Amino acid sequence: MVSPLDIRVMSALDLARALDWAAAEGWNPGLDDARAFQIADPQGFLVGLLDGEPVGCVSVVRYGGDFAFLGFYITTPQARGKGYGIQLWNAGMARLQGRNIGLDGVPTQQDNYRKSGFRLAWRNIRYQGPAAARGLPPPGIAIADAKTLPFDGVAAYDRRFFPAPRDGFLANWIGAPGHVALAAISDGALAGLGVIRPCRAGFKIGPLYAADATIAAALISALCERAGPGVVALDVPENNTAAVHLAESLGMVPAFETARMYTGADPAIDAAGLFGVTTFELG
Repeated sequence: MVSPLDIRVMSALDLARALDWAAAEGWNPGLDDARAFQIADPQGFLVGLLDGEPVGCVSVVRYGGDFAFLGFYITTPQARGKGYGIQLWNAGMARLQGRNIGLDGVPTQQDNYRKSGFRLAWRNIRYQGPAAARGLPPPGIAIADAKTLPFDGVAAYDRRFFPAPRDGFLANWIGAPGHVALAAISDGALAGLGVIRPCRAGFKIGPLYAADATIAAALISALCERAGPGVVALDVPENNTAAVHLAESLGMVPAFETARMYTGADPAIDAAGLFGVTTFELG
């Protein structure tokens, strides 16, 4: 008989441990992810304990009134195959009942996710390679520090590419220590936005939004120039062929992929302008 887990909301210490677990899985979390993650939904990170010892975790972050994202689904190696993971899964799914839930899962688990009501929407491919500082903005495009722009405008722009408001998370994501956030401006309006952050190894760019691939390339160049030398990763939605071609043109190569799945309909977002997702953990 499987012992029941004690499942509770993560503390800051629990989340730091979960990030270490994620690093051990090869997910390469950012150096300052914890604070922005918890701000997204302080009650949305669950840890499972067996006899007082943490053995697994899952994030079930709620956005707005009808959207949510599931991630950080990990059990420790010694706890796998014993029924503890499904206890965490069920507790998390119960918290999100009635919402359209998204996740980025490893493709080998797609069949299991389908049994819980998820369906494949598209694949995300992690491309990575040396920092690519290769180009200037196209005519009429200025690159600005996103931290200096009115936040309401930045948040409204983010809503074009993400299914629900996430103002608290976004403000902290843009302003976190070590994060560089740049915007592309055309005729006084936002035409692109990108954030690069230091990770356990190298850097990740996410989100990356742009009106076209030329602007996306200029943002990548400016972000990499400010971040400095190192390997850079970009999580590209495969259904945006322009984004795939851009990553390949910069000499970035696929490292692994995830299956973007939803329990409901695909959210109405500007898919053509989404060149890089924010995080696999929170969407």
